[in-house]
Amino acid sequence: MTVPKLDELEHFLLQLQDQICDQLAAADGVAQFHEDRWERSEGGGGRTRVIAEGDLFEKGGVNFSRVQGTQLPASATATRPQIAGKPFHALGVSLVLHPRNPYVPIVHMNYRFFQAGEVWWFGGGADLTPIYGFAEDAQHFHSTLKSACDRHDPAYYPRFKDWCDTYFTIRHRNEMRGVGGIFFDDLQGDGKALQAFWEDVAQSFLPSYLPIAARRRDLPYGGRERQFQLLRRGRYVEFNLVYDRGTLFGLQSGGRTESILMSLPPLAAWEYDWQGEPGSPEARLKEEFLTPRDWA
Repeated sequence: MTVPKLDELEHFLLQLQDQICDQLAAADGVAQFHEDRWERSEGGGGRTRVIAEGDLFEKGGVNFSRVQGTQLPASATATRPQIAGKPFHALGVSLVLHPRNPYVPIVHMNYRFFQAGEVWWFGGGADLTPIYGFAEDAQHFHSTLKSACDRHDPAYYPRFKDWCDTYFTIRHRNEMRGVGGIFFDDLQGDGKALQAFWEDVAQSFLPSYLPIAARRRDLPYGGRERQFQLLRRGRYVEFNLVYDRGTLFGLQSGGRTESILMSLPPLAAWEYDWQGEPGSPEARLKEEFLTPRDWA
């Protein structure tokens, strides 16, 4: 069985980060990414790139990291007790974008690889979090991911789509974070075939998202839409700080706090017992978009 090579994976991820940042900055047209290079005392480091106060993106980040240590944190070994206490390597690219216009959805992407002792696995995925729901946007996002999955195994998309719906659920709110996408973890087997799939689906991010952003970025909005955007960002914060495995892994492994929390929006809001007006676009989001649906 072919074991993926860490240096090859790092080369791909660094190129992916460059490509994504270049195209996102070009799409924004005003702001550029600021880069921080950092090192981790236990081993490894990364490149954190943040864009802020742009025309398209109010805040966003695209991170690369490659870290190593003497033992994995509890968040990584809870379902894998056989690797507890073993030295590890972890590398990946993670991305979160908080657009300025409430009609442009938040988007998240993360593709990663772990190795602990003789055990290794791929993980990753991407999901879309609209503030105002548009069926054609959800269909485009899912269809692009499905096409990438289908090039490798027709069973991947339905399996990883359901996994995403389950994982990105704010359980204390009984609602999904958004319209989902794909999510997978613990992917093991033929290293060469899995790496090809992992790379292909990671490269599907830009075509899955940029057409949606271009379609929505110039829609007019006012204070009502802005306030609802801040409330939905609050829900996003709740998920990331309470449930997200990547956040927990980063903090428990002694990662760089600023890089880990770059996923949080610049502004968010919470209102006590907020209820959308019946029949409104705000109420329609939860009724029609924040439950599992077949989009592709």
